[in-house]
Amino acid sequence: MNRHPVAAASAFLCAALSGGLSATAALAQDMPSGMEEPRPSSGNRLERVEIQSRQQSDTELRRRASVAKQIYGREELDKYGDTNVSDVLKRLPGVNVQGGAPRMRGLGAGYTQILINGEPAPPGFSMDNLNPAQVERIEVSKGPTAEHSAQAIAGTINIILKDAPRQSQRDLRLGMGYNYDEPRPSFTATYGERFGNLSMVLPVSGFQWRVRNESEGERDTKDELKQRLHVTSQSAETGWGGGVNFGPRLNWKLADDETLAWQSFLQRNEWNNRGRTVTDLLAGETPPSLDDSYLNTGSWQMLRSNLHWTKRFEEGQRLELKLGGQTSRARYTTDLDGLGGKKPLQRHTDGDNKDRGLTQSGKYSQSLGDSHGLTLGWDLEYRRRDEVRSVTQDGRDLLPDFEGRPFEAQVKRTAFFVQDEWEISPQWSTYFGLRTERIVTTSQLSRDGRTQDLRNSSHVLTPLWHLNYKIDPKGRDMIRASLTRSYKAPELQALMARPSVNTTYPLSKPNPETAPDRIGNPNLKPELATGLDIAYEKYFTGGGLFSVSLFHRRIKDLIRNDVFLEDVSWATVQRYVSRPVNLAGARTSGIELELKGRAGELMPALFDPSTNLNLRGSLSFYRSKVEGLPGPDNRLDSQHPYAVNLGFDYKLKSLPLTLGAGLVYMPGYGTQQTPTQLQEVSRSRSLDVFAQYMFSRQYSLRLSANNVAALDPVTDVIYSDGQRTHNQRFGRTFFAANLEMKF
Repeated sequence: MNRHPVAAASAFLCAALSGGLSATAALAQDMPSGMEEPRPSSGNRLERVEIQSRQQSDTELRRRASVAKQIYGREELDKYGDTNVSDVLKRLPGVNVQGGAPRMRGLGAGYTQILINGEPAPPGFSMDNLNPAQVERIEVSKGPTAEHSAQAIAGTINIILKDAPRQSQRDLRLGMGYNYDEPRPSFTATYGERFGNLSMVLPVSGFQWRVRNESEGERDTKDELKQRLHVTSQSAETGWGGGVNFGPRLNWKLADDETLAWQSFLQRNEWNNRGRTVTDLLAGETPPSLDDSYLNTGSWQMLRSNLHWTKRFEEGQRLELKLGGQTSRARYTTDLDGLGGKKPLQRHTDGDNKDRGLTQSGKYSQSLGDSHGLTLGWDLEYRRRDEVRSVTQDGRDLLPDFEGRPFEAQVKRTAFFVQDEWEISPQWSTYFGLRTERIVTTSQLSRDGRTQDLRNSSHVLTPLWHLNYKIDPKGRDMIRASLTRSYKAPELQALMARPSVNTTYPLSKPNPETAPDRIGNPNLKPELATGLDIAYEKYFTGGGLFSVSLFHRRIKDLIRNDVFLEDVSWATVQRYVSRPVNLAGARTSGIELELKGRAGELMPALFDPSTNLNLRGSLSFYRSKVEGLPGPDNRLDSQHPYAVNLGFDYKLKSLPLTLGAGLVYMPGYGTQQTPTQLQEVSRSRSLDVFAQYMFSRQYSLRLSANNVAALDPVTDVIYSDGQRTHNQRFGRTFFAANLEMKF
């Protein structure tokens, strides 16, 4: 059955291609400047050098960067025909994606800073809903810099949106994907033009999605009478929805030394999830809630707009000012019907979250010589969140003191920085930075007619030092080192003092440790990390590279969720409650190796230099230890012991056809979450393949399959008293076909 939707999608795309070719003659696209034949006149030599500098490869940009970073442009973004940025990120060396959130250095999602055009991504933003065609490039930095926030213990991923082109651009991409039940269409269109000193780009994309998730679970725990309760469950969920992205940009050259840019980004997504759980009782009395079915619907929309003014002065002076604003809103509704157990129940949830923010930043740069520059800057942000949530069960408020009460939080971030970039000699260069950042979070929670005011304040001083040494003057063999301070601020959700109840167990009775209620902790302190990084990079003449990097982080005031049995205000009996706490310190270290390039250059004894085969691979090893927890698995949360990333693409000589594949593998591991709780995660594997056929320079067809031969991920949580939970999800393969047209 799976073949029919893909065949239909392929037929549709081929028909669209034939229709497009017959309806209009293909417009020849201008040959890239770097491919123009050199003219005999010597006066054109400077022009050729200038053009090549504008079209430097990703590897060349990486080699010239003052701090260690990886840069991925159009070649990597378009390679597999991905419809979302998450699928691009999961194949990058040193990056893995779990639940749509990218992670680096094997650490959890909160340790990796996500930026959009150099600014923090808005709350609720997901890489799953951003089309790679709207992205200019992705920059992955392993160490923090003074210019950007130092909330990057694992590193920073900066998503640079589409920039206005230097010449006319007319692109259209039509896609059809299949994961479950029926095909899902998508499109991306880009219009770019230049009018004298004004250039513009209007990228827009739309998509639909439909997925099917199935899982099996098992819980061996205790009921409210401390008697054994052993149940198994089978769950099935169907999700569907769609969305649209729009990212217009205008660049205006006011003068030879003055520019003004306006960039906006609009995103709207809608989702629906319908699920059913059937539970079998193996031991103990029937629990309060046995079987259930639910329907969850919602929407999320965001608008961000920024102005960027740049002015260059005499004697190497430069001033940049940025002003931005954003607003986002999420609304959702969930209806649940308990179909079994001691008593049928109905539960209804309504939620409405609004986020609004303003940002203002600037920097002043002064040249201190031909290869020495000083920069001073500031970064200001104000964000406000208003949240209302209501949960009713059988027509009555679940928590009368909290349901429907407004929650308000304000975040004020103030930062100042200075950085000094100095090329000491053709072989030595250094970067000094100092950033001071203060974050103040205030919240108001209405309860029982009263308003509770909470405040959390943190101040972090982050000194940074990066040092580069070119073993040869051309910079093809390089050693990088850095000593930095970074931190991880508590998320707003972790600071909220509003409880979330595990409704499987009624508030009139106790709940087991395996099914705790949840609440935030307004007294959390940020995690501080001191880091050391050393890397060796070798760049080959054909564009390939080899790198090996080592890192170490010493983390203070690690945040972890812990479970406590305590008296609570929302129940008449003691309940188990999970809340984030500053547990202890931790250490993490690792080594990451990367190799990529043409096969003939990397392995000349096996491949002819003319072979159109590109290879890439990375291997990473991670170790960590959390103080105060028993070993041997007292590692940082979600950190796998090692990861393997392999890939290739091969261009046939006889046909305009390119084939490729990528494999990401991580082993299973255990994590000691608390002194009494151990989490075990099974191995994971992701195999992606693609084929691209070039009909002409304007038309191409790409077929791809992601998560081929999918594994079924398994998670087990084991408690020291013998209680445990088990969950297994069933993976699926995603097929896609994309037709790209350039006019």
